[in-house]
Amino acid sequence: MAKLAKQKAKHILSDESLGFLRNYINNPSPVGFESSGQKLWLQYLKPFVQSTFVDPYGTAVGMINQKANFKVVIEAHADEISWFVNYITPEGLLYLKRNGGVDHQIAPGQRVLVMGRKGMVKAVFGWPAIHTRIASTDTKETQPKVENLFLDCGARNRKEVEELGVHVGSVVTYQEGYDELANNYLIGRAFDNRIGGFMIAEVARLISNNKIKLPYGLYIVNAVQEEIGLRGAEMIARRIKPNVAIITDVTHDTSTPMVNKIIEGDIACGKGPSLAYGPAVHNKLLHLVQDVAVKKKIPVQMRTVSRSTGTDTDSFAYANDGCPSVLISIPLRYMHTTVEMLHRDDIEQTIQLMYETLLTLTPNTNLNYL
Repeated sequence: MAKLAKQKAKHILSDESLGFLRNYINNPSPVGFESSGQKLWLQYLKPFVQSTFVDPYGTAVGMINQKANFKVVIEAHADEISWFVNYITPEGLLYLKRNGGVDHQIAPGQRVLVMGRKGMVKAVFGWPAIHTRIASTDTKETQPKVENLFLDCGARNRKEVEELGVHVGSVVTYQEGYDELANNYLIGRAFDNRIGGFMIAEVARLISNNKIKLPYGLYIVNAVQEEIGLRGAEMIARRIKPNVAIITDVTHDTSTPMVNKIIEGDIACGKGPSLAYGPAVHNKLLHLVQDVAVKKKIPVQMRTVSRSTGTDTDSFAYANDGCPSVLISIPLRYMHTTVEMLHRDDIEQTIQLMYETLLTLTPNTNLNYL
């Protein structure tokens, strides 16, 4: 414990950690095609765990003390929203279909990477000049829709597109990557939820560096295909059959314009991780995490969810015979854009909260409701 306190004073995140984060965020990892990101993650994680495995659809898992009967999972998801090439015109333009909840309104003028058979192909979302988009004073300006968005990769016919290795089914991700702003704010695409994968890897690093002997098996899980229905978590929860699951994901910073706090709650970047009340969140496990936060002086922000959390928490909570699960979220601005923004203090405090919770848990922790 003293070691962590000393380390926290110097910041939990090391230069090596931040270098990994930059590379991890900049690397495309779209839904269903997460392999390259998972390779980077496993390469970083392996020194801190005893063994690893990857399931048939690409969910990656690191294990500590895996022979123990009692199993605890810390989990994030590895995938990011993206597009599919759906139609190639005779003139060489590419029309698209969503792969996950990608926001069509931010697309015009964006630079993208197309995953072709011969490697990455650069392209742009073409959009007519403002002078040409209004036909008359009586006509409303054209708005971006999935059906009128197209990519231009420099090809001028279908044959030139095919020569680049681009085909129907090629996956498209936005090009913009990691950067740093003033006052410890970070931006990038795919912080939802590559930041979660980064944080659970950092928890494993702290356990390893501080030579912690856990009284249970710990599974560090980076799941695939969350953005299209929590599918990776669903598969891996059935395989591992954990006794406890701690899920980390992003949640909305509601302090910006156009967000209704009455609906979304009052959450802001820089004020600590967010905990949630909801049916899938196990109340006794949530109270344990809250007690840890108070004891360790970690600020937390509370919110509520309705029928579901909308995160992998739901898959773990209702898997097998039921698994006590809790959601620890990090506030994020501008979700599902190329400039997702979060605060470094929240990253470190979320890592610390997960770490300290793991040190508090034992196989004898009473999580029974009755």
